[in-house]
Amino acid sequence: MKYISTRGHADPQSFCDILLGGLAPDGGLYLPESYPQVSAAELAEWRDLPYHALALKILLKFVDDIPACDLKMLADRTYSANVYRHCRTGRDAGDITPLTTLEPGFHLLELSNGPTLAFKDMAMQLLGHLFEYVLEKRGESINILGATSGDTGSAAEYAMRGKQRVKVFMLSPDGKMSAFQRAQMYSLQEPNIFNIAVRGMFDDAQDIVKAVSSDAEFKAKYRIGAVNSINWARVLAQVVYYFKGYFAATSSNDQCVAFCVPSGNFGNICAGHIARMMGLPIGRLVLATNENDVLDEFFRSGVYRPRATSETHVTSSPSMDISKASNFERFVFDLVGRDAAKLRELWAQVDAGGAFDLRGTPYLAALPGYGFVSGRSSHADRLATIRDVWNRHRIMIDTHTADGVKVAREHLDPTMPMVVLETAQAVKFSETIQEALGRDPVRPKDFDGIELLPQRVDVVDASVDQVKAIITRNC
Repeated sequence: MKYISTRGHADPQSFCDILLGGLAPDGGLYLPESYPQVSAAELAEWRDLPYHALALKILLKFVDDIPACDLKMLADRTYSANVYRHCRTGRDAGDITPLTTLEPGFHLLELSNGPTLAFKDMAMQLLGHLFEYVLEKRGESINILGATSGDTGSAAEYAMRGKQRVKVFMLSPDGKMSAFQRAQMYSLQEPNIFNIAVRGMFDDAQDIVKAVSSDAEFKAKYRIGAVNSINWARVLAQVVYYFKGYFAATSSNDQCVAFCVPSGNFGNICAGHIARMMGLPIGRLVLATNENDVLDEFFRSGVYRPRATSETHVTSSPSMDISKASNFERFVFDLVGRDAAKLRELWAQVDAGGAFDLRGTPYLAALPGYGFVSGRSSHADRLATIRDVWNRHRIMIDTHTADGVKVAREHLDPTMPMVVLETAQAVKFSETIQEALGRDPVRPKDFDGIELLPQRVDVVDASVDQVKAIITRNC
């Protein structure tokens, strides 16, 4: 299988090449030339597979330049109960992603049982093993440059810590994450991990990553790669839990399911879009935003209008405090019929600080066919939802999952189960949990006192040159 750029000016590449490369040379994002299809017979065969075996089946649909026996080894190593041991509901951690039923037809899919208590582990742990495997085979090394609004950074750093051929330079918005999130990242002392706090918002950090990745000379000289969801392998790994969640929420493959996804950078729900394009019976993809509702505005109106940094709200679901959703480009590429020239035209307007408007176009008319609906949540909604779920079910959910639960309830359909994708464990946002419930969340013993550990971080302006200087100095 070959992978093409959404911008249309890059040569098709193999999976291992785009794994290490991140952004395409033309600034676009990679997608497969076509989506592999899953047959009814395969769905039936896959229904009762354990997570690691299901992951292998899906990986084999997209990866043809790693031997199947080696892919099996990587999947087995990634998705083991020893790695996913932080099951907050006391369920069997061997399930990896257990389904928790709140009420008939309304479920949470637990995705936060990994090393950093966030759904990002589901993809990042696999990415770490893939990087190690491919770099060892090629005798190469790589410098990972990423940006995080909260959970991506810690998941990437825990997945890459101690790996011999990898260094990680992770940008985060200074002071905009929770104390627990900062401690998870900044307390790591491994010599291959470098934290960089940017004075600004996540979008500023993400813009720096894109600018550095678009500097072909610098990227080649310092072997710059990506672990953000601009990296196709991240999105691919996330496709797996849509299949697992579908099987858990249904009794036969004749049923459709709705998935509600708290969304900031569009990577998580983009994986659901791809699963649906492959043939998984997803009847509806419900996108939930917080006060930063750029994506909700698009799905309601057809207007995509990223906000300036000064307009981006700092909220109690900080991992969604994003205005420019990088993975949205992948979906729009499909929406415009994979017309790279049209995609370039639209993103030229966005890159110039503007917006694009699909009202009155065939593209907006085609949008309902992709199954998306959306909604937004506020701080007051989060507090009310956290209280409601705790009082009724004695389950403590984090702020982002609360956004998902709130919006999911607005889009319930009696003809299909609703599955809300859990994003993190509540302990990562203890300040808001305390505000909502008047009590602290339970934390796994591994993380007792983490906020008191020494922290190591460089604080810089929102400057490409300052970030390049740190990379140069440490490579």
